[in-house]
Amino acid sequence: MSKATAKDALVSEDLAKKFASEKETPYTRWVRSEGLDIINSFYVPDLHTVELKPWARRGGRGVFLNHDASRTSNDCYVCEIPPGKELAPQHQLYEEMIYVLDGRGSTTVWNEAGKRITFEWKAGALFAIPLNAWHQHFNGSGIEPARYVAVTNAPVIINAFGDLEFVFNSRYDFTDRFSGEPDYFANRGEQRGLLLDTNFVADAVNLPLVSAKERGAGGSHIRFSMAKGHMNSHISQFGVGRYKKAHAHGSGAHVIIMSGEGYSLMWPEGAEPERYEWTEGSMIVPPNLWYHQHFNTGTTPARYLAFKAEGVAIRNAQGVPKAWISKRLGGDQIDYADESPKVRQLFSDALAKRGLTPRMDDAYAAELEELGAQP
Repeated sequence: MSKATAKDALVSEDLAKKFASEKETPYTRWVRSEGLDIINSFYVPDLHTVELKPWARRGGRGVFLNHDASRTSNDCYVCEIPPGKELAPQHQLYEEMIYVLDGRGSTTVWNEAGKRITFEWKAGALFAIPLNAWHQHFNGSGIEPARYVAVTNAPVIINAFGDLEFVFNSRYDFTDRFSGEPDYFANRGEQRGLLLDTNFVADAVNLPLVSAKERGAGGSHIRFSMAKGHMNSHISQFGVGRYKKAHAHGSGAHVIIMSGEGYSLMWPEGAEPERYEWTEGSMIVPPNLWYHQHFNTGTTPARYLAFKAEGVAIRNAQGVPKAWISKRLGGDQIDYADESPKVRQLFSDALAKRGLTPRMDDAYAAELEELGAQP
C-alpha cells in the first residue's frame, strides 16, 4: 500500500496461520476467477491511465481495485469499452454505481418483462444500474475507447449466497426498483435537503451543489439516492485557498477527484499524517477509521465524488453521520481549532509555491463563533 501502513497491527506468522482459513471469502475467490489484475485502491494517482487487461466475460478491459474491507463490504473496478464495441449484456443481484471517466456512449437497460430503455452518456456522467436489471454498455466512438469506474456491493451479495449462478442468472424482476419507466434515466430529480433523488446525472462535474458549512471552509455538497438502492454517493466541493475539516468513518468510501488539484492527508489515530497528491482522475480510499483531510492547492474549485456503502457512515442516534459532528461532541470530525498547527503550515507552504495564499480566515472565525474557544 504505502509506508502509511506501518501501524497495520501485523502479528507473528503463527498467530496469522490460526486465522488463515477465514481470510478468503466467496467474493475474493470470484474476483480471482475473473482473470484480472487486483490492485490496491488506497491511492490511485490516475484512473484514466491505470493499466487494464482483457476481461473475457465482459468483452472489454478491466482491473479490480481492492481496499481494506473489499472482502466483505463494497468494491471497485475500472472498465474500458473498445472503440466501436460494446460490453456483453449482464445482470446481477448486487447494486452498482458508475462514473464515466472518458469517452461517450450509451447504455440499454431492460427487464424480464421486456421493458427496454436506452440513454446516452459522456465523460462526467453519473448513474446507477437498477437491481438485477439487464444492462449493456456501448461505446459511441469508433476511434476512442470509453472508460468508467464502478463501485458495487458485490462482496455482500456474493458472500451471502455463495452461488454465482443465482447471483448472475436469477430471472426475478424487482419492479419497485425498475419497471421500464420511459423517464427512468431522465436528467432530473427531486431535491430534498442535501439529497438529490435521481437515477442519472448527465454532467456531475458542473452539477449545482448545496451549501454545507458543517464540513468547513464554505464548502458545498450533494448526496444521491440512485435506482432506489442502498448504496449511496455524494459530491463535495471546496474553493480556492481552502481545505476541509479532517474526519474519519468506516472503510469503503471511494473518493474520486472530478476537478481541481491538491492533496490529502491520511492517518490512523496516533500516527503522523501521510500526504497524497491528486488531480482530476485520482482516487483515494481511506482505510477504516483513518482520519483524512482534503486541501485545494489549485486555482479553481476542487470537486470530488465519493462512492460508498451505507456501512461507511457511522451515525448518531439522530441519523447524522458522526463524520459531520465535532469530536468535542463525540463525533469523528476534527475542528479547525483543534487540528495540529502543522496542518495550516503545510497548506500555506503548498499554496506559496504557486503564488497563492490561504483563504481560511472567515472559516476559522465562523467556527470560533459557533463553538467558542477550545475547552
